[in-house]
Amino acid sequence: MPDPKLKNVFEAILKYGHDEDFAPREDRDFHATQAPAGSREKLEVMAERVRMGHPLWHNADRADYSGLTGAVRPRD
Repeated sequence: MPDPKLKNVFEAILKYGHDEDFAPREDRDFHATQAPAGSREKLEVMAERVRMGHPLWHNADRADYSGLTGAVRPRD
Protein backbone atom coordinates (compact mmCIF):
# COMPACT_ATOMS: atom_id res chain seq x y z
CA MET A 1 0.00 0.00 0.00
CA PRO A 2 1.50 3.37 -1.01
CA ASP A 3 2.63 5.68 1.78
CA PRO A 4 0.89 9.06 1.19
CA LYS A 5 3.63 10.87 3.14
CA LEU A 6 6.26 10.01 0.53
CA LYS A 7 6.82 12.97 -1.76
CA ASN A 8 8.42 11.15 -4.71
CA VAL A 9 9.85 7.86 -5.96
CA PHE A 10 13.29 8.66 -4.52
CA GLU A 11 11.87 8.85 -0.99
CA ALA A 12 10.11 5.52 -1.56
CA ILE A 13 13.37 3.88 -2.62
CA LEU A 14 15.20 5.31 0.40
CA LYS A 15 12.48 4.06 2.76
CA TYR A 16 11.73 0.64 1.24
CA GLY A 17 14.72 -0.12 -0.99
CA HIS A 18 12.47 -0.30 -4.09
CA ASP A 19 9.78 1.66 -5.90
CA GLU A 20 7.26 -1.14 -6.43
CA ASP A 21 4.63 0.38 -4.14
CA PHE A 22 5.09 4.01 -5.15
CA ALA A 23 2.04 5.52 -6.85
CA PRO A 24 2.46 8.94 -8.51
CA ARG A 25 -0.28 11.41 -7.72
CA GLU A 26 -2.12 13.86 -9.94
CA ASP A 27 -2.91 17.09 -8.10
CA ARG A 28 -3.65 20.68 -9.12
CA ASP A 29 0.04 21.26 -9.87
CA PHE A 30 0.19 18.49 -12.50
CA HIS A 31 -0.04 20.25 -15.89
CA ALA A 32 0.48 19.30 -19.53
CA THR A 33 3.35 20.77 -21.54
CA GLN A 34 3.60 21.75 -25.19
CA ALA A 35 7.38 21.31 -25.15
CA PRO A 36 8.49 18.96 -27.93
CA ALA A 37 9.93 15.55 -27.09
CA GLY A 38 13.68 15.64 -26.55
CA SER A 39 13.84 19.38 -25.93
CA ARG A 40 15.59 20.79 -22.89
CA GLU A 41 12.26 22.26 -21.76
CA LYS A 42 10.52 18.85 -21.93
CA LEU A 43 13.35 17.20 -19.99
CA GLU A 44 13.11 19.89 -17.30
CA VAL A 45 9.33 19.44 -17.06
CA MET A 46 9.72 15.67 -16.71
CA ALA A 47 12.44 16.04 -14.07
CA GLU A 48 10.19 18.37 -12.08
CA ARG A 49 7.32 15.89 -12.36
CA VAL A 50 9.51 13.18 -10.83
CA ARG A 51 10.61 15.52 -8.01
CA MET A 52 6.97 16.42 -7.30
CA GLY A 53 5.79 12.80 -7.31
CA HIS A 54 3.63 13.28 -10.39
CA PRO A 55 3.25 10.81 -13.26
CA LEU A 56 5.96 11.20 -15.88
CA TRP A 57 3.49 11.56 -18.76
CA HIS A 58 0.38 13.76 -19.02
CA ASN A 59 -2.40 12.77 -21.43
CA ALA A 60 -2.43 16.31 -22.90
CA ASP A 61 1.34 16.62 -23.47
CA ARG A 62 2.43 17.48 -27.03
CA ALA A 63 2.36 14.31 -29.11
CA ASP A 64 4.04 15.51 -32.32
CA TYR A 65 6.22 18.19 -33.88
CA SER A 66 3.52 19.91 -35.96
CA GLY A 67 3.72 23.70 -36.09
CA LEU A 68 7.33 23.82 -34.93
CA THR A 69 10.22 25.31 -36.85
CA GLY A 70 13.89 24.74 -36.25
CA ALA A 71 17.24 26.02 -37.39
CA VAL A 72 18.82 24.21 -40.29
CA ARG A 73 22.59 24.12 -40.30
CA PRO A 74 24.30 23.79 -43.65
CA ARG A 75 26.65 20.86 -44.07
CA ASP A 76 30.35 21.57 -44.24
